[in-house]
Amino acid sequence: MRPVEALCYATGAALIASGLVHLVVLVLVVGQGSWEGPVSWRKPVTFGLSFGLTLIAVARVSTYLRIGVRLRTALLGLFAADCVLEVAGITLQAWRRVPSHFNMETRFDTVVSMTLAVGGGVLVVILSTLSAAAFARRPGGPPGMALALRAGCAILVIGLLSGAAMIARGVYLTRTGHQLAGYASTASLKPLHGVCLHAVLVLPVLVRLLDMTSWSAHTRVSVVRAAVGCYAAAVAVALVWAVVAR
Repeated sequence: MRPVEALCYATGAALIASGLVHLVVLVLVVGQGSWEGPVSWRKPVTFGLSFGLTLIAVARVSTYLRIGVRLRTALLGLFAADCVLEVAGITLQAWRRVPSHFNMETRFDTVVSMTLAVGGGVLVVILSTLSAAAFARRPGGPPGMALALRAGCAILVIGLLSGAAMIARGVYLTRTGHQLAGYASTASLKPLHGVCLHAVLVLPVLVRLLDMTSWSAHTRVSVVRAAVGCYAAAVAVALVWAVVAR
């Protein structure tokens, strides 16, 4: 294990722990209506768990990508720092009981909101670079891993694009004086965004589990193909929902 991988695993575990701690807070105060809306304890829970799992998954699957050690170290280090920045900003605003995204009420809130937006842009660049590497040269690993990684990365890019669309739309509406509309504008894309982000975790984990069986390589690859098809179907359903809800 290289130092950057250990850093990512430890940071991811800390983010997951933060999400779990805030889950306890959410359970204790949920009777006060803290699950829905732009001001919610739900956000540090979901973002802590999601960013933590994604950071660990990306650090792990990147070992199968054929990219330079220095580039990989730089990308993972920057990705870990950005994950911490995003979760910290969201958690800070949750404790302040104000919206974290698209909040331009005060100068401080504007700085936090725009920092989160810029951080989201950095995430897009990093993960898109790693995704491009998965297609530029065939990834290594056990049978089915190349397919799982490429499919997971392709679906991840869809998730990144949906996230960028949410940020752009929300910032635009907020800047043009439609604060409440900015908060509401992300609702239809959230299922698509969430489903797509974790394909790069689910599919490679399936490959590792299949590698522990006595099945032939052909059978394992066939199972991975079926899983990719099922995941693609889930993405299609989430996309239809986004269009219908919009």
